Amino acid sequence: MYRIVVCDHIHQKGLDMLSSQSDIAMLNLATLPKDELLKSLHNADVAITRSSTSVGEEFLANVPNLKAIVRAGVGVDNVDIDACSKQGIVVMNVPTANTIAAVELTMTHILSAIRNFPGANAQLKVERKWKREDWYGTELKGKRVGVIGFGNIGSRVGIRCKAFEAEVLAYDPYIHPSKAINAGASYVKDFDEILHCDIITIHTPKNAETKNMITAKEIAKMKDGVILINCARGGLYNEQDLYDGLVSGKIRWAGIDVFEKEPGTTCKLLDLPNVYVTPHIGANTLESQEEIAKQAAQAAMEAARGISYPNALNLPSNTAQIPAFVAQYTELTQKLGFLCSQLDKSVLNSLEITAQGEISKYVDSLETYAVVGVLKPSLDDKINYINAPFIAQDRGIKIQKTALEGSKTYKNLITLTARTNNGSISVSGTVFDDNIIRVSAINEFEVLIEPKGRMLLFKNTDVPGVIGSVGQILGKHQINIADFRLARNTKKEALAVILVDNMVSAEVLQELSGISACISLQMVVI
Repeated sequence: MYRIVVCDHIHQKGLDMLSSQSDIAMLNLATLPKDELLKSLHNADVAITRSSTSVGEEFLANVPNLKAIVRAGVGVDNVDIDACSKQGIVVMNVPTANTIAAVELTMTHILSAIRNFPGANAQLKVERKWKREDWYGTELKGKRVGVIGFGNIGSRVGIRCKAFEAEVLAYDPYIHPSKAINAGASYVKDFDEILHCDIITIHTPKNAETKNMITAKEIAKMKDGVILINCARGGLYNEQDLYDGLVSGKIRWAGIDVFEKEPGTTCKLLDLPNVYVTPHIGANTLESQEEIAKQAAQAAMEAARGISYPNALNLPSNTAQIPAFVAQYTELTQKLGFLCSQLDKSVLNSLEITAQGEISKYVDSLETYAVVGVLKPSLDDKINYINAPFIAQDRGIKIQKTALEGSKTYKNLITLTARTNNGSISVSGTVFDDNIIRVSAINEFEVLIEPKGRMLLFKNTDVPGVIGSVGQILGKHQINIADFRLARNTKKEALAVILVDNMVSAEVLQELSGISACISLQMVVI
């Protein structure tokens, strides 16, 4: 049994996911005082935390068996990542679950600022004054909105501003210009162009490059009466310079959800009438909290089982030197390797990694993940991201990497071909927008299915009645089908990839194998 400890409160849906797994022992310790919590972590394989649990020296001294930590949210300020790395603990976060919540809060701040909504509301409700003449605002239509950081959140803010008929300018040196253009925005390389916008909203991580990205120097270049929004991270705008700009009137309004020091109850920005604030509630929707919990639970289960480490922050790839999209392909590559190893369990002789499209530039970054994936089922905890290349070398496994500029089928495509004593197995996959990972082919069969959960791979001669026979047997044994994908080849053969909600017993597998058209049957878990 894998032991997953929940250290802080998460949505019940995440707890339900964990408790429903036959191979997971979930311990919910969110209500314990922190000193008692630390005494209960000794046997944990994975811990799920939020901001109220500090993962530092004291925490790490109590987790000798910990493989991974999942921060159920975006920020990892409370996690000592370097110390975790030294102890061999993988740190993950959940960066996209609150995307829509953060986008909509940003739009709330933009609309509140241009229409002076909080001030009008307070005057009427608190002061009981009906003075419509005090509250002439402006319209978003026709305004120039500058979006700094055009990733998951920034791009969606841009799309929504376009729906209000605003002109959107995007500044992000780490994206391809086509992403902005496809969203209807203008891509700008010169940061000063953003500074000339009517409204500026920032959506970057906080690091050495982005801290104090907007100071008095940048504010001086802005239009008089500019509106600034920050629902990303405190400290991206220099708070003293922001304060001075608001007092002088250079900045007309500011909408702020995040502060350099939180809680931000003593920040002097709160004293100004032209600042609208919220207490870091970008992720505070019921929907996002549910999604955060579900994604955190899924990541914890995959890490405990050693399948993959979604959104890992301290794995071998240098994230400072590669685009963010590559991280999804490292996860995909490891899952493809894990799939290969279950489809053919004989001795592995060689592994070829083929990357097509833009991801081909980073094929070297994928090698470790591919090796961990294919060797994990046989070595379990004995293999990790540090020793994987050495184990492959000791076993005489030849690794070959091929980079191709384009793919005929997808923008980016990863193919792993494993050659064993039994022959070879080839699996391919891609990542769609919004980080949707899919297996796209198994050998010569084209499928499109999520690599997650329990899968039956049923290969058969392509004759009528097979699907019905498979469904009848599974139904008879109360095994629910979550997804069913069918593919054919030119040899009059078919492959059904069936996602099921329950483990399939050896007796049921034998019954399925007894179908006259069956060529082969395999059960895999990813």
